[in-house]
Amino acid sequence: MDNKAVLTDELLSWSGVTTGPHRFGGIEFMVNGKEIGHLHGNQLVDLLLPKAKRDEAVSTGKAKVHHILPESGWVSVYLIKEEDIAHALELLRYNYERLVTGEADS
Repeated sequence: MDNKAVLTDELLSWSGVTTGPHRFGGIEFMVNGKEIGHLHGNQLVDLLLPKAKRDEAVSTGKAKVHHILPESGWVSVYLIKEEDIAHALELLRYNYERLVTGEADS
């Protein structure tokens, strides 16, 4: 399965989403000039969440603590099973909604 194509096609269908290279490699997805999340290769999505949402995502198994910054709000979603793509898209959509409404700025 081409996770990169699935995620990219879905995110680019959301109003205002753009892509570009991420500074640590991979593809960055942005809206309103802010990062929704980024994809490394075909297997790893990283995104920054508010602490409460981060804790919820980790406790429910939708994400893991970030592979490099485990104490931060960043989480990693490893795309191993089909349900992992759904989890990644759910969390990316959450970030998208926050960034579009400006909630992420408050």
